[in-house]
Amino acid sequence: MEQLLNTVIWNGNTIGDLLTIQFLASAVGSVLAVVAILFVGFLLGGWVRKRLIGLGQSYAHLDMTLFNFLGNVARYIVIGFAFLFVLNTFGVQTTSVVAVIGAAGLAIGLALQGTLSNVAAGVMIVFFRPIKIGDFVEVNGQMGTVKEITLNYTELAAISNVQIIIPNSQVWGNTIVNYSSYDTRRAEWTFGVAYGANLKLAEDTIRETIMSDPRSKTDPAPFIQVNNLGDFSVDFLVRVWCDSGDYFAYQADMKRKVKEALDAGGIEIPFPTRTVMQVQG
Repeated sequence: MEQLLNTVIWNGNTIGDLLTIQFLASAVGSVLAVVAILFVGFLLGGWVRKRLIGLGQSYAHLDMTLFNFLGNVARYIVIGFAFLFVLNTFGVQTTSVVAVIGAAGLAIGLALQGTLSNVAAGVMIVFFRPIKIGDFVEVNGQMGTVKEITLNYTELAAISNVQIIIPNSQVWGNTIVNYSSYDTRRAEWTFGVAYGANLKLAEDTIRETIMSDPRSKTDPAPFIQVNNLGDFSVDFLVRVWCDSGDYFAYQADMKRKVKEALDAGGIEIPFPTRTVMQVQG
């Protein structure tokens, strides 16, 4: 019987060798090595993730979305290497495993290329920060306030408080108009007066009305000049700077105030008329 056990070979050892204390000690050592490798891998992965997230938190101007994403990716990479070391411990050829993972990754990438393009665009948006949460923007024909930026999509709230979801590939791949990027904006109006009106009085009235508003800025200097001789009116082009946050209310208020001031000054605001001449024969 002993001779039979010594002639049956499994994994380079006879059955008799497998029952020895030396083999059991080797097996226990391998198990402990696996546990140690996995423990160190998970511990190191968590440490790397925390370091990357901490790096993002130490700079207020950086967006945490990117650092959370990079931290998770780094953690999974470290854990993946730990599992490769475990396979090496049991004598598994990891070259073939890596090849299989690469092929699977390629297949998944081709199947999810639309989603991956959104993720890639999301990383670019978060990293280069052409827009940020709270900005009022116009993207892909949609206008609204940025509420959230994820790795897949950007959420806007329209002026009417309607939710707008835009895939990140359409955000990064299109022209972005960011109305909140600068602290000030230039408001612009065109006011028409009748040809018979006193142009100096009209200009002074417009200037005094607009510049008396505390939201109007004197630097850069306002521009108020006759710009066009229309079919029915002499048109004043008015350009005045204000804070970006005041822009919409300021522009609407000035239209009303200038209209009231021109009326109070007896300055006619013309409107299209048609003269019909009847010839009697």
